[in-house]
Amino acid sequence: MTTPPTDRPRREGTTPPTSRHRADSTTPTTGRLPVDDATPTTGRLPVNGATPTTGRLPVDGLAPTTGRLGVDGATLHYEVRGSGPLVLLIPGGTGGAASFDAVADRLATAYTVASYDPRGLTRSPLDDPDAPQRVEQHAEDAYRLLDLLSPDAPARVAGCSSGAITALHLLATHPGRVQKVVAHEPPLLEVLPDAPQHRALLIRVQDTLQREGLMPAAAIFAAGLQAASTSPESPAGLQAAPTSPEPPADPDASHATPTPTPAGGPRVGSASPAPDAGVQADHSASSAPASAPGAEAGPSASPAPAPAAGAEVGRSTPSTSSAVPVERSGLPPEAAARVERTMGDMPYFLGRIVPSFMGYVPDLDRLQALSERLVLAGGVESRGEVPYRPAAVMAERFGTELVHFPGGHTGLSTHPDEFGELLAELLR
Repeated sequence: MTTPPTDRPRREGTTPPTSRHRADSTTPTTGRLPVDDATPTTGRLPVNGATPTTGRLPVDGLAPTTGRLGVDGATLHYEVRGSGPLVLLIPGGTGGAASFDAVADRLATAYTVASYDPRGLTRSPLDDPDAPQRVEQHAEDAYRLLDLLSPDAPARVAGCSSGAITALHLLATHPGRVQKVVAHEPPLLEVLPDAPQHRALLIRVQDTLQREGLMPAAAIFAAGLQAASTSPESPAGLQAAPTSPEPPADPDASHATPTPTPAGGPRVGSASPAPDAGVQADHSASSAPASAPGAEAGPSASPAPAPAAGAEVGRSTPSTSSAVPVERSGLPPEAAARVERTMGDMPYFLGRIVPSFMGYVPDLDRLQALSERLVLAGGVESRGEVPYRPAAVMAERFGTELVHFPGGHTGLSTHPDEFGELLAELLR
């Protein structure tokens, strides 16, 4: 597909290139003429020749346009709304694109905003369901989206939890395509002075997952992430601070195990018997440990039991689905579907994303050289917790400010309005 010159006369029956996305799905997001006058966002004809939308009417009455992008080993589901320079939102945990709904609608007043389900989540299936997952591959997926949606200009990128790790690798490997990165609580254990202790936690979680199933492993994961280091080598200011309970980050999914819940966003960390388990800010919450990186479901629904923090364990793990009760009664259909997706993705997250992403070793020298384009952030309520500390350590090393967002690790879900307002300021 090629992009026709902007002064070329409009052909009858075609839609002129524009970055504005209408609810009738007639405007392509790439500014290229689609096949046979249809307007899918990927340049392919969608089912029944129409581009599906999420059915939500965001800011100024425009529904987000959805698309599918084939990448190496997977097919990505993504959503685009608004107009202007591109902002790519990379979710963490199992929340997917839905975790950024409220924030994306806000940003869409000034930007073209793209969010997506990372490979392996329900709407972004893998070609090989058992394929191992690597940060490098996930970052290439983000790069492919940038190339599709903003081929001629660098983009702004924001990531939470495991999505923040993807964003950091994207910046390090494709700096020419990235204007600015906001990384909220990337749980990079290997940058911590007490990394060996956390490696042991990951091994224990994987062992428990294989022997006992999802819920016991998720409970261990959530508890381990909430614990802050008290070792003398820890950088000043990173000692554990008492955490207070935090409201459910995403009423769509949550853990059924009573474990600490991360405060405010896709991060692993605060103590609270409420929903929202996961390493990122795009997940669901409901009534269980929400402090682990990876299980934030999305802002809008009512609490429903779900697995604990970071419950995205390997899909092939036995007894995973049966171990996670999902209460959908009383939820709107869209919210119920989101809960179902989040719970189904927990085994994959905990089994394959957690060990690979949390064990990833970033190129700190490279990131320091690019630090003028990087905003490192943590939750004001998750100070001292494991997911918070890597950003603090890197900010200290780079000589940059550590920005604090409202809430804790899952602040994106628990404080969407305040989170979105600060994010909009940082992306300017």
